Amino acid sequence: MTDLNAYHYFEKSVGPFRNLSSLSEQDAEVVAQHIRQEGRNFASQRSADYMMIRRALEQKAYEQFIAKGGKPTNRYPHFMTLGACAWLESWYTEPDWVTISWEDLPANSVSFTYGDLFPTMRYMDDKPYRKQVYTKDEIMDVIQSYGWPQEWNGQGELGPERYIEVQVWNEKMIRPYRYRD
Repeated sequence: MTDLNAYHYFEKSVGPFRNLSSLSEQDAEVVAQHIRQEGRNFASQRSADYMMIRRALEQKAYEQFIAKGGKPTNRYPHFMTLGACAWLESWYTEPDWVTISWEDLPANSVSFTYGDLFPTMRYMDDKPYRKQVYTKDEIMDVIQSYGWPQEWNGQGELGPERYIEVQVWNEKMIRPYRYRD
């Protein structure tokens, strides 16, 4: 796989880059509870403490990214995948997506995890890419070493890594995509 575009998947009727982390704790919990009760998509399976865990993991990723020279302008990331991921399309009733090319991903505004942030930071095994946030340069070495999870673990039977996640830490990067028709 050589698709270095970043993909953001979303429910077409809702639109792209709707981020629970941008909401107050109370508002985020109301939306998360509504999603759980509605039960229409993958996100409805999230636990009641999802937002508390998510905010802690985002803070950890933020701190690691800064330690590696990142210059985030947001306190929370917007999430994308590096390369297409058919599995994420299945999360939505009517999926849609936007793409941002590799060249348009500024190194000081994006970080990466080998797998989704949740299992990457929480899964307990001896894989060296656990609990790690990578820079744009570093993720290429990780891919060289371990390949694309979308290829070797598309069905998820070999562990929690099913894609490489891109954390976008700059609101200006996603603004042109947010309000499209």
